[in-house]
Amino acid sequence: MIIMNSESPLNPYHTILLVEDDVRLSALVVEYLEKNGLKVETEFRGDTAVQRILELKPDLVVLDLMLPGLDGFEVCKQVRTDFDGPILMLTARDEDIDQVVGLEIGADDYVVKPAPPRLLLARIRALLRRTAQRDEITQVSVEKQELEFGLLKIMRNSRTVSRDEVVIEFTTTEFDLLWLLAINAGNILSRDQISETLTGIEYDGLDRSIDIRISRLRKLLHDNPLKPKGIKTVRGQGYLFVADGWSDESDI
Repeated sequence: MIIMNSESPLNPYHTILLVEDDVRLSALVVEYLEKNGLKVETEFRGDTAVQRILELKPDLVVLDLMLPGLDGFEVCKQVRTDFDGPILMLTARDEDIDQVVGLEIGADDYVVKPAPPRLLLARIRALLRRTAQRDEITQVSVEKQELEFGLLKIMRNSRTVSRDEVVIEFTTTEFDLLWLLAINAGNILSRDQISETLTGIEYDGLDRSIDIRISRLRKLLHDNPLKPKGIKTVRGQGYLFVADGWSDESDI
């Protein structure tokens, strides 16, 4: 039995592409999401999902990992260069490695199956809200479009990041996290603050996605993970972006 959500319906113009090979489960998810104000398209194979995503350009993709033809990891990897919308992964295994790999190749969030319909809808709402409010997630004025810290340059308008004039590719979620940390340089941001600002969801104390993305940022920015200078972990408090921690390439 599917219980209706009492929250106000979502924008009916939002299109979700559900990539799920379980036809029965797919039908139940479609029914629930459409009753809650979303337009839902479906795809049942991984090897046809790539082209479908790139042609449809949905507002959000719900992507199962175990798919015939091509698994969800490979689908995500192939579309990420041309599709910047949010991708919510569904995994049947509650294992860190699936979650780590998914986030590193460009997924924005993940839900472990079987996912309660309310939880799935809440995660979709959060991702759509974050996308719609992307330009409002910071505490700086709209005039502040470019930040520079030594070798590191972050350009908000073009969503471009470079270090020592070398452009680095970031996913949408990675850029949003980096920008949030950077505009709060010198201030410790807790996991609660990061989660609330970027997703609208309270940090539950168990979700490791923030930690995984911080590790990913350090890797992309050549910030020594064993002794980071630019993005530091403050034990028991959160993360600190250090403004003067980006002037030395010696740790690369």
